[in-house]
Amino acid sequence: MGFFQLSLLSLFTILSFSSSLAVAAEEGAKFCPKNSSLALNFYKESCPQAEEIIKTQVQLLYKLHKNTAFSWLRNIFHDCAVQSCDASLLLDSTRRSVSEKEMDRSFGMRNFKYIETIKEAVERECPGVVSCADILVLSARDAIVEIGGPFIPLKTGRRDGRKSRAPLLEQYLPDHNDSISSVLDKFSAIGIDTPGVVALLGSHSVGRTHCTKLVHRLYPEVDPNINPDHVPHMLKKCPDPVPNPKAVQYVRNDRGTPMKLDNNYYRNILDDKGLLQVDHDLAHDKRTRPVVKKMAKNQNYFFREFARALQILSENNPLTGDKGEIRKRCKVANKRSV
Repeated sequence: MGFFQLSLLSLFTILSFSSSLAVAAEEGAKFCPKNSSLALNFYKESCPQAEEIIKTQVQLLYKLHKNTAFSWLRNIFHDCAVQSCDASLLLDSTRRSVSEKEMDRSFGMRNFKYIETIKEAVERECPGVVSCADILVLSARDAIVEIGGPFIPLKTGRRDGRKSRAPLLEQYLPDHNDSISSVLDKFSAIGIDTPGVVALLGSHSVGRTHCTKLVHRLYPEVDPNINPDHVPHMLKKCPDPVPNPKAVQYVRNDRGTPMKLDNNYYRNILDDKGLLQVDHDLAHDKRTRPVVKKMAKNQNYFFREFARALQILSENNPLTGDKGEIRKRCKVANKRSV
């Protein structure tokens, strides 16, 4: 991604950054939540090459389509936060149920077809062994590394659900207009504390926000809480009070390092340059502001808390053992045998 130029100063930066990743991974491993049904390297005997195949596919797809990494990262939030980390997100609509992908909470999500690409590569090596739920989680893990974040040890052994959880999305998934209390409560319900929530919202360091999600802060009047220096850029990118949801109208979440997962997000929101209401509130709520300030100063701390929270999220009520199934294709449940 071209993060560094080779000079004495940048060499020092490289060494420091590498050290921070190692610390984050090591600390993340310490805090790894206990789930006896899941295990690190679950497929070491049944499909030894599984994790390497997934990693290779993530890297290849990222080279072709940079935004896939942001999609993989968002997938783990939208799937694992809704009752179970069981790849229900990936299911297409049927005559009997609506796909989670088609709900408003999933607006802007894409690149699901490339999850199928990864699944096909794994199936060629080990047919019917590796779940789509594990592919979803591991693709997020490897995508985080591609965008400059830490390697996070994540357990595997999940099985796939058979039904969409679309009716439950609003109950479980925080919205960009939710209060900080609501956001904290929803994550607390799955065991993630305040520093973990602040770290997970650091995912807003990368990717982009569609104008439909932020025009209420620009029209009919500009939200006075937005940094005046940031307003012209937002208005330029979002010139319409009622943007077309299908139009390519968006603002990069972080203008400084838009393709890199880092702690610049926290400096931005402390400077009132957050795009979403939840970004602004995170920096100013008395419960979260001290954590935001600490993460703005210390990227190691951000990575450590991010790793810990993601591990907890990834182990939220998985289907294991004889529950669920191993889908042949991630977008459809297997046909039941008669």
